[in-house]
Amino acid sequence: MSAIIINSHHVEVTEPIKAYVLKKFERIERHFEKITKINVTLKVDKNTQVAEATILAPGHSEFFAQSSDANLYAAIDALTDKLDRQVIKHKEKQQGQ
Repeated sequence: MSAIIINSHHVEVTEPIKAYVLKKFERIERHFEKITKINVTLKVDKNTQVAEATILAPGHSEFFAQSSDANLYAAIDALTDKLDRQVIKHKEKQQGQ
C-alpha cells in the first residue's frame, strides 16, 4: 500500500473518517498498483464538505480530483469515483502503447 497522507482544514479527522478514506483508496490501488503517494485534503467551505486528492505515480503521472457535498462521506465517495475513472483510463492508455 502506498503512503496516504490525510490533511484537514476546519475538519477533525476522526478514526472512522480515516478508516473510510483508507478503505475507499484501496479500491483505486487495486486498479493501479504503481501509486507512490496519495495526498487527501478534507475541508469545510462554508456549509459544504470538500474532499480533494492528488495521486502520484511513476513517470510524472499525477491525478487530481475534487468533490463537494453536504455530507463528508458522500464527498469522499464522489472523489474516489472520479479518481478511479482517471486511473483506469490512464492504465488503459499505457496498455494500448
